[in-house]
Amino acid sequence: MMTRLGLLVRLALRNLRRQARRSVLTASAMVLGLALLVFTRSIGDGAHETWIKAGVRLASGHVTVVAPDYLPRRTIEDRLRAAGARAALDALARSDLAPLVEIAAPRLELRALASSPRGAVPVVVYGVDPTLEPAFSQLTTRLVEGRALLASDRLHAYVGVGLAQRLHLRLGDRVVLTAQGADSTIADQLVRVAGTFRSGLPEVDDGVIHIPIATAQAWVGVGDDVSAVAILLHSSRDADRVVRSLTAALGTDGTAVALPWPTTTPELDSAVKLDDYGNYVFHFVLLLIVALAIVNTILMAVLARTRELGILRALGLRRRDTATLVLFEGTLLTTVAGLLGAALGLAVTFGIFRDGLDFSAFYSGEMTAAGAIIDLIMIPEFRLDHMLQNVVWIFIIGVVASLYPAWRATRIEIAEAMKFEG
Repeated sequence: MMTRLGLLVRLALRNLRRQARRSVLTASAMVLGLALLVFTRSIGDGAHETWIKAGVRLASGHVTVVAPDYLPRRTIEDRLRAAGARAALDALARSDLAPLVEIAAPRLELRALASSPRGAVPVVVYGVDPTLEPAFSQLTTRLVEGRALLASDRLHAYVGVGLAQRLHLRLGDRVVLTAQGADSTIADQLVRVAGTFRSGLPEVDDGVIHIPIATAQAWVGVGDDVSAVAILLHSSRDADRVVRSLTAALGTDGTAVALPWPTTTPELDSAVKLDDYGNYVFHFVLLLIVALAIVNTILMAVLARTRELGILRALGLRRRDTATLVLFEGTLLTTVAGLLGAALGLAVTFGIFRDGLDFSAFYSGEMTAAGAIIDLIMIPEFRLDHMLQNVVWIFIIGVVASLYPAWRATRIEIAEAMKFEG
């Protein structure tokens, strides 16, 4: 059996060498196709990772620990108790989770009314830790005027530039924040504008205020309770793993749950998936073109060698051996071209474009989607699983595309083949 298979492999290699020009042309098309596939997928993976991180850094993080009923209503009654927050932070400090975590930031989210002598507007107030916020949120880097919050601040606020314009606020101006307290009474808090930011997202710039979390907790009387512990990871791909570990650590007493970013930011998840579907269509068309090139090459090789295959049949080659021979030719050609294409794609992607593709020349302002700012410098990301998928798909396509030529080879009759002179 092994001797027969070895013979068929040698015959397949000989046939590919005999038609060197045809083999090289087809392999070149496959190499370029797979290199393009590797390049586009790496850029897409990197762009998605940057997009996701930009979205979750605005508030929720890649993983969010909250009270079970918090998300549907986001009210102060459904806040996360201090014990639950401490349990989550202790779990994140464990050796299995700590390497995955970039920063974990407790946050207190409040629906409030912001008032100034010039008017009043509804806002979302985030109580944040000023020492952690620069590492967590991108808003601290989007300063327009003044400064972001400092650890020493108590009665200061970091305000969206649109909100400042609506209330005619300047640096140092007072703003009165009114919200429901933990005891269901209405509570007021006076703060002064320390600085303004521009995120590029109207819903954020027109209606978000950051104040120190200690000030927010004292204002509404929640003690050390928070709305959530927002966890920023080094990679969004680790979100499910962290959620599973936190779920086990937090137990099943119903006081706290860990949720991944697709649950807390469903609009961002939908947008990323929609973009993925578009990429899949492009990749499908690319792989279809490669498959047609393989079919054309192998089928032409079969038709051009009708007499030769007939002679081999006359010398004892069985029909299934003829089919196996043709399959080997297509598979060998595809495998070699696939490996070369993957190598070329990696070399181009991470050798030339490792610092990213800059699309800022095509946009005059911020590019936003699904509540996130899209970075116009798209840095490729290497994912071994996607790379292996590309190679496996090329191999499968090589086998499937060789099936019809292999079937045609089995239809060759010895007597008719002897008459063939092409």
